[in-house]
Amino acid sequence: MGILRSFNIGVSGLSAMGQGLSVISDNISNSSTYGFKSSRAEFQDVLAQSLKGIDGGDQLGAGVKLGHVKAIMTQGDVARTESITDLAINGNGFFRVEAPFGYGYTRDGSMNFDKEGFLVSGDGNKIQGFMASEKGEITNQVGAIKLGNTTIPAEATTKIDLSMNLDSRVKIKQFNPNEPEDTSNFSHSVTVYDNVGTARLVTVYYNKSANNNWDYRVMADGKDANNAEPGKMVEMAAGKLVFNDKGVLQEEVVNSNSFNFNQGAGQNQQIKMSWGESISEGGTGLDATTQYGSDSAIGRHTQDGATAGTLGSLSFNDDGILTAVYDNGESRNIASIAIAKFENNEGLFKVGKNLFKESRKSGQAALGKPGESGRGEVLSKSIELSNVDIATEFVELMKAQRNFSANAKTLQTSDEMLQEVLSIKR
Repeated sequence: MGILRSFNIGVSGLSAMGQGLSVISDNISNSSTYGFKSSRAEFQDVLAQSLKGIDGGDQLGAGVKLGHVKAIMTQGDVARTESITDLAINGNGFFRVEAPFGYGYTRDGSMNFDKEGFLVSGDGNKIQGFMASEKGEITNQVGAIKLGNTTIPAEATTKIDLSMNLDSRVKIKQFNPNEPEDTSNFSHSVTVYDNVGTARLVTVYYNKSANNNWDYRVMADGKDANNAEPGKMVEMAAGKLVFNDKGVLQEEVVNSNSFNFNQGAGQNQQIKMSWGESISEGGTGLDATTQYGSDSAIGRHTQDGATAGTLGSLSFNDDGILTAVYDNGESRNIASIAIAKFENNEGLFKVGKNLFKESRKSGQAALGKPGESGRGEVLSKSIELSNVDIATEFVELMKAQRNFSANAKTLQTSDEMLQEVLSIKR
């Protein structure tokens, strides 16, 4: 009977609208959830009855059902924060975590370090990343990001780079190691580090020995030298700088190089002295130390040693690389955040707690570094907000209410018609 069929159709409408209302309610309730992706209810008509059989046409519908709940994977707004461990993905991709069920994927970048030094999500799931080597170079080895040791060992100085000018106008001067300041044409000091990271002050003395020829001597106070008298300068290295007629560095000659520091430091430490790439080394000499007719002056000097360091601060850059800065001025990369990319983001399976997991529809996760092969960039001190648009959800809420009322009206009308039929026999 057609009236009874209309009851079933009306009930299917009420059921479907109720389920659609649940989807809208879920969106609204998660409007403040970090990294949340809203969903959309998609309805389908139920198999219809054809009045003409297999010929088709003239079909009666049998109602409606909730066919799909489609995830809307659009980018949410990004908000700035003050936490160094808050991260947001600007573009495609997900953070990968070690969840109880296996690997999980999330857009929620609210993270922190636990007591063991692991970078974890709010639920304590370990964040995955690409590990760095001992030299701070990011590798392709994937694992849980961990701080590791909060101290780094001392590094002995192995090289000193100098950039300067030596005055070609000065007269030849005979050097006396007992009176180095008075018998040298020019001098400057450099702080170096021995094998155990102790800072040592050495002074480099320069003497013009002939036109375009300069002798250099690297000396340290006897209080820093092994088996030496404090207050008396001890030679650690010596050599010669040769310039051409244009004042360009032609050659560096090493006569001796053996830094013998005391107080437990290793003996015969080698420290390479470099005044730039000379012509004999294949350079042009233009970016090396010069001998021009102007006052002798040191432009810059650098050395590669350091004392032992303790962790001072941490920071993520916009490439997703976690860098540790130590109190000795050194910095090292620890790891890079791993970004997972899927062929079909909408096919991911929601498991709650802001997590997704792989499904057949989503395909397998392809891990890579931020900004690589279509993956989004990582923004530090930022977090992605929910992509729920409250105004849109309120409109959908009104539409669902209207449709629910309309389906209820069909039931009311069907009931009144059935009452009319039942009253005929009276």
